[in-house]
Amino acid sequence: MLAAVGPLEGSGLTYDGGGGVGVAIPASTTKVVTSAVALFLLGPERTFDTTTVLDTSGSSPRLVLVGGGDPYLARRPATLDANDPTFEPPHADIRTLARRTARALSADGVGAVRLGYDDSLFSGPAMSPQWEPGYFPSEVSPVSPLWVDGGRTADGGTRVSDPAPAAAAEFRRELVRAGVKVAGAVARTPAGSGRPVARVTGPTVAQIVHRVLEVSDNNASEVLLRHIGIADQGVGSFEAGQAAVERVLEANGVPMAGSVLYDGSGLSRRNLLAPEVLVGVLRLAASDDHPGLRPLLTALPVAGYTGSLADRMDQGPAAGRGRVRAKTGTLTGVTSLAGIAVDREGNLMAFALMADRVRKVKGALARVAMDNAAAGLGACTCGR
Repeated sequence: MLAAVGPLEGSGLTYDGGGGVGVAIPASTTKVVTSAVALFLLGPERTFDTTTVLDTSGSSPRLVLVGGGDPYLARRPATLDANDPTFEPPHADIRTLARRTARALSADGVGAVRLGYDDSLFSGPAMSPQWEPGYFPSEVSPVSPLWVDGGRTADGGTRVSDPAPAAAAEFRRELVRAGVKVAGAVARTPAGSGRPVARVTGPTVAQIVHRVLEVSDNNASEVLLRHIGIADQGVGSFEAGQAAVERVLEANGVPMAGSVLYDGSGLSRRNLLAPEVLVGVLRLAASDDHPGLRPLLTALPVAGYTGSLADRMDQGPAAGRGRVRAKTGTLTGVTSLAGIAVDREGNLMAFALMADRVRKVKGALARVAMDNAAAGLGACTCGR
């Protein structure tokens, strides 16, 4: 097992190299890195719009649905449960966009349109070549700047192979229900210089990060990686996103030395991270120099209470329960945990625990061992 532990701020990092091997497969602890860089480059208050534009230069008006990379765009307005312990960000939705569009078209005297959709914001493959083929549809949707319900079917039972036209078809149905006649087939169409008609705005980056880390959302983390690439490299692809991640970490004193990432979610088994990278990112988020990164720390699940840690560390040292916030990581043969802990004296620590050679029959034991180690940090008097 690889481990890195140290005070959340300042120096004093201790590291156990586990026999000299300095990197391991991080699995979903990769999302800690993706989230931190998204907050750094985009800012916690950044939002993403889904819009409609109208082109009247042809023989008949053409309306274009434009994907802006909102990972939580929904089919219809959601009713959020204030008592749900799992964080759910506010959702923009296709139905609302269709109704706003219909009202705007009616005000302009437009009752019939041809319909297109523009999903050109992202580029490159929609599925990483570094992923196992079986990850679709079980683990992730093809990454798109235009989808509804994370690229899932209307009943939520599976994922669609091409999310953008599926979202456009849903929008067409809602537009017709709102009283607009739609002629012909829906086609992929560049938005061009059409004039804006309507928009809906998704959650903030801070809210997206909160959801990503609490429930380990693969889809939204890959969308964030695309936005990272656009912000830093001008291209919304896997490669551009990871180039941006590496540049930002290096520029902020978190060298990647020996580490390599191929995606934003941690699904790739070719991802390799040193635990010091994860601890370095957590320390960066705690730095007074970067208050915009603080949502990363507050989004981490709380041991024994929320998200992916709701049913973990509830059997460890009683003083550790609730004193640990951490992101989990799990793949076959891989278990990881990275986060922060406060001991009984109020000392704040960052830690990363990683193991990627776990025999299948030992998977549960490895997870319990990591849980106990993290809970032990919360239960200790580490300043003595």
